[in-house]
Amino acid sequence: MQTTDFWEIAGWALTCSVPVVLLGAAVVRLARTWSLAASMVALVLIPVLATLAGVVGASGFMITQTFERTAVVLLVVSIVTIPAAVMLGRYQARRTVWEAEIRDSEHAAEQSRRRLVAFVSHDLRTPLAGIRALSEAIADGVVPDDEVQVYAKHIENESIRLSEMVDDLFEMSKINAGALTPMFDRVALDEVVDDVLATHRITAERAGVRLTANLPEQPVRVIGSDRALVRVLSNLVANAIAHTPPGGSVTLGLGADENSAWARVDDTGVGIDEADLPRVFDVAYRGSNSRVPRKDSSLPSGSGLGLAIAAGLVHAHRGTVSAHNLPTGARFEVRLPLAD
Repeated sequence: MQTTDFWEIAGWALTCSVPVVLLGAAVVRLARTWSLAASMVALVLIPVLATLAGVVGASGFMITQTFERTAVVLLVVSIVTIPAAVMLGRYQARRTVWEAEIRDSEHAAEQSRRRLVAFVSHDLRTPLAGIRALSEAIADGVVPDDEVQVYAKHIENESIRLSEMVDDLFEMSKINAGALTPMFDRVALDEVVDDVLATHRITAERAGVRLTANLPEQPVRVIGSDRALVRVLSNLVANAIAHTPPGGSVTLGLGADENSAWARVDDTGVGIDEADLPRVFDVAYRGSNSRVPRKDSSLPSGSGLGLAIAAGLVHAHRGTVSAHNLPTGARFEVRLPLAD
């Protein structure tokens, strides 16, 4: 082939193929609103059609035997390539979404760990400082003999508080690590409520809060862990008592509908700030409305992780937990799949 022939063929090939490529670029630009399959078909057909147009131009717009063979080859390549491109495109799209979800999950977990560490370092310091100050006062002999027992009682209360915080942190660490695997069985929620009432009745009386339950005539049964569900409702009741002033009430109710069983903890307390509602179950989140002050300092104050632990345990049961305000007070509702 002479040099002049080469450049002539190249010129005709470019003249015929470049418009196809430009038209394809415009099509690809419009393909943003198309489905993934349509976009991949366009991406495969553009180079195939551009090659075919270039061959037509190089052959002098004549249907020769070489052109026919080239057209057949391009047709076969398109038939083979288009399905493969669609499958690879879908795989790559899923992989991109997975990687983005993994990055977001890792970022959220890291943020949660940092908040938890900051929360723990702050809250552990308070009871530890109290224990240290009281014990140093006793050791230095500056406490009168008739007050030693009072100081010792304060130390005991702070130690109990620390123990509860450590237990909550251990539970929260299992939830965050995905290592929470409760033993599931058929559980009657009315029996769970009886255990919760027995646990918190004395605390409610000392806080001046009336603790009652509304139970249906027929037992409400779910599949779950009785110990974990006692912990869930116990945390919700403890939180309600802490935010209900003396003379108020906390009511624990049960029921079921066609889809699920529900347990509700209603209180007549200070309610929840609307801005706090979406975040009340976050780890180490402190709302705008503080706990009701108590004259009795021995009443448990909690670790601040109770709602986050309750949410983690409910999710492990494939259930949901929500919070919203009532005309007076707030309601926390747990929904769980029925046993049958």
